[in-house]
Amino acid sequence: MSANNPLLQDFDLPPYSAIRPEHVEPAIDAILEDNRTALQQLLERPAASLDWATLVVGLDALNERLSRAWSPVSHLNSVCNSAELRAAYEACLPKLSAYYTELGQNRALFEAYKALAEGPEQASFDVAQKTILEHSLRDFRLSGIDLPPAEQQRFGAIQMKLAELGSKFSNQLLDATQGWTRHITDESQLAGLPDSAKAQMAYAAKAKELDGWLISLEFPSYYAVMTHADNRSLREEVYIAYSTRASDQGPNAGQFDNGPVMEEILDLRQELARLLGHASYAELSLATKMAESTDQVLSFLRDLARRSKPFAEQDLAELRAFAAEQGLAELQSWDVGYYGEKLRESRYSLNQEELRAWFPIDKVLSGLFGIVRRLYGIEIHELEDFDRWHPDVRLFEIREHGEHVGRFFFDLYARANKRSGAWMDGVRDKWRSSDGKLHSPVANLICNFTPSVDERPALLTHDEVTTLFHEFGHGLHHLLTRVEHIGASGINGVAWDAVELPSQFMENWCWEPDGLALISGHYQTGKSLPADTLERMLAAKNFQSGMMMVRQLEFSLFDFELHATYGDGRSVLQVLESVRNEVSVMRPPVNNRFPNSFAHIFSGGYAAGYYSYKWAEVLSSDAFSRFEEEGVFNPQTGHDFREAILARGGSQEPMTLFVDFRGREPSIDALLRHLGLTAEAA
Repeated sequence: MSANNPLLQDFDLPPYSAIRPEHVEPAIDAILEDNRTALQQLLERPAASLDWATLVVGLDALNERLSRAWSPVSHLNSVCNSAELRAAYEACLPKLSAYYTELGQNRALFEAYKALAEGPEQASFDVAQKTILEHSLRDFRLSGIDLPPAEQQRFGAIQMKLAELGSKFSNQLLDATQGWTRHITDESQLAGLPDSAKAQMAYAAKAKELDGWLISLEFPSYYAVMTHADNRSLREEVYIAYSTRASDQGPNAGQFDNGPVMEEILDLRQELARLLGHASYAELSLATKMAESTDQVLSFLRDLARRSKPFAEQDLAELRAFAAEQGLAELQSWDVGYYGEKLRESRYSLNQEELRAWFPIDKVLSGLFGIVRRLYGIEIHELEDFDRWHPDVRLFEIREHGEHVGRFFFDLYARANKRSGAWMDGVRDKWRSSDGKLHSPVANLICNFTPSVDERPALLTHDEVTTLFHEFGHGLHHLLTRVEHIGASGINGVAWDAVELPSQFMENWCWEPDGLALISGHYQTGKSLPADTLERMLAAKNFQSGMMMVRQLEFSLFDFELHATYGDGRSVLQVLESVRNEVSVMRPPVNNRFPNSFAHIFSGGYAAGYYSYKWAEVLSSDAFSRFEEEGVFNPQTGHDFREAILARGGSQEPMTLFVDFRGREPSIDALLRHLGLTAEAA
């Protein structure tokens, strides 16, 4: 089997097109068996021989082989989901969970790490090695190394079940998203929708052998209806379908209900926290983050809410007044996007859809690459000959002074059987193996933009441009690392509430006139964005930023409060209602089931950590303020950011790295100024 199994071969880039569902479980079984045997042999060696190279690099090599096989499987499950692949993927989850729990509870391995951290060799370790050992010992304790055997066993069972439930949540959300469509045969019902959106809906209908147009709950389709459809009843219908996905409400009520899944996840997380001696899962989550206590996080979020809510109330009052002028008596949730866009057009003569013409994908990419060339001195070139999982996929290489640095895949467009949202994940970490070979990093960068239609290039809204820059910032963090130890290379070992710093930082260039000049050009004429359009864009930058801020704070507070207080007798929806009472200005309808599709916290690694977006936004805004002072393309400032933040990965605490770049600890002032949430902006 191994001879024919692509996952067991030695490959440079994953052979995506050759991987079949039947390859998955045999490959993972074989590697897990090999790894267990190799680890046992490693730990049977004399303690004195377990130095950094044999112990840490040796274990890294075992886990890297497992990761190289599992990473493409996990990736394909997200971007080319099928029933067969899903079954193979899910069959491996308990096996992988059991393996990692075994590692975390291996007493001999723990003692070997402890001896290395305390032994004479540690005097010669660099700062990344010392941090890796410190984090490794912490992670052993967070894996239950100090628990009695029965509780260790329970810990392992919980981890296994949580992995299964996270996957179930994700699958049911995907199925619910794909389980509803609206077939339209009367074009007048689509009045107001831009031609590009209608063309995509016509294409979707044709793919199902239908006449007319097909509205789906994939984000580009949903967004087009909510922002542009004149037909209010259609907006309401699509909003209800979208906001009740995977729940006990809406058109597919109960069919893919994530309600019971969430309850079970929360029960198990709370039990896990208690096993490890923590009062709540929120408290447990902070053991690996920058924030020092649950009170600090809640105070941070509530302080932002207190500062932002008056601006949000002002935004909503303006929107309601505008809608009333248009004849709408009562603004509902399905009206906010539509009238918000109309108000933006009225106030700034700016239409997000018309802006698309200035952001064809290749112009945006060449501009993005030009920006990072000026900031960091790197060159990016497209590669043609590679194995891809879909025809739309592209591959690029980063070079510096002619030398190879790393590569990244782009998969930018929405399609069926692809998870919604945007994300970056690692294909391979940068690391140096025991034979001295340096392995370069590789990343996947995934978005869900509207694809090209009718020979016209894919055209992005400015919001989509910002999303692209955000994910590319994550990619640079992974790819521009100078750390050669897996445990601190790229984003590995970076505190979760600091990991969004490089991504949010990159978004700033989408708003800088010099940056916009590089990333914009009309798809037909190539002409630059007109000066008056640029002025209107910048004037509209903080349009409704108060409402957007409290919406994000609602998500952050809900997540953290849920994990900090779970078990106090309140249901998930009751926690959400109490948070909305505190920070929200616009109440959604009672059948809204937002938590049931909140994949970030139930299947995406942000549990008790969604606040990280706002926490890191303070860091990124303050970091960018140095560029504002010294020049947004100042090569020395770019060099300093790269060397202090991007190059050093998880080798030191994030606050240390931030102070190295900024010369002081972060201030919230830059964030509030950038969002227009200050007294001067009012």
